Amino acid sequence: MYLCGAKHLAMKICKALFAIFFTLFSASLWAEEELIKFGNFDSWITRSIKESVIVGGKTQTLYEVGPKGTFDGARAYTNQAGSPWGCSNVYAKVYGVVKTNVSVTPDAHPGHGMCAKLCTRIVHCKAIGIVDISVLATGSVFLGSLQEPITSSNEPMSKMSIGIPLTRKPKALKFDYKYQSPGQARIRETGFSRRSEVSGKDMGQCVCLLQKRWEDADGNIHALRVGTMCKRFSQNTPEWQEGQSFPIYYGDITHESFYQDWMGFASASKMFYALNSKGKNVPIIEEGWASPDETPTHLILKFDSSHGGAYIGTVGSTLWLDNVKLVY
Repeated sequence: MYLCGAKHLAMKICKALFAIFFTLFSASLWAEEELIKFGNFDSWITRSIKESVIVGGKTQTLYEVGPKGTFDGARAYTNQAGSPWGCSNVYAKVYGVVKTNVSVTPDAHPGHGMCAKLCTRIVHCKAIGIVDISVLATGSVFLGSLQEPITSSNEPMSKMSIGIPLTRKPKALKFDYKYQSPGQARIRETGFSRRSEVSGKDMGQCVCLLQKRWEDADGNIHALRVGTMCKRFSQNTPEWQEGQSFPIYYGDITHESFYQDWMGFASASKMFYALNSKGKNVPIIEEGWASPDETPTHLILKFDSSHGGAYIGTVGSTLWLDNVKLVY
């Protein structure tokens, strides 16, 4: 009986040790997760900007992703404390007239602190009671920076410098999200033409690209597409979808079953821009697909409340975002 008891105890000890070793060994095989700096959206910079009297003279509060603090006054914002995030909240100054847009705000994420709320909305601009124009603005957050002050509505993508240096090759992008759209028709409203309906359903989206970039003698930026993860949110998800992981695919994906044309190289009107060595914001020209074993130089990551591009979307489409991580 004593031997049976000792044998039973020995078996329990061995099983416990095996469980410990298996856990430790498995942990080394499991993915490494890296939170993108300030990607938990728990701290925000506030900006207090007084708009020009000619457009109402109200003081507006803008939000930027970064350390808790302020950056007040009608002045060009620059990313603070190493924050890699820019957003579609803007300070514009056209012919000396100051106007703002706020389409990204902090919001509560129960159990997780704060999150980013991206909303498609109409921005009204009424000048001295005579001129009254409206523009549809999509809520966006992205890795990069905005070139403030905005001085025109031409080529909206050219106002953003997109992407940050990255030479590692993540396996996936992971984040929490929820998405809601009222299901109404998409519209196009630029402020300079009549409002028109646009076919198709509005969707939120995430674009995650790894590129190998280089610059030519004239300052043009070229790139090969190394990795791709493009996701559109087509269904309303009233509850948070937490810890969702989306694989990044390397090399040419045009022959994959999931491939859609919008995952390929951008048209001229939707091309991303970046600052060159001369300090000029220029288009990133994707020349082709890299081989799967190529090492990237930059990461592009952008989230939008509407997927149609500048001035197109459904008013009220909203994407909540939190805990953005790279998985290795």
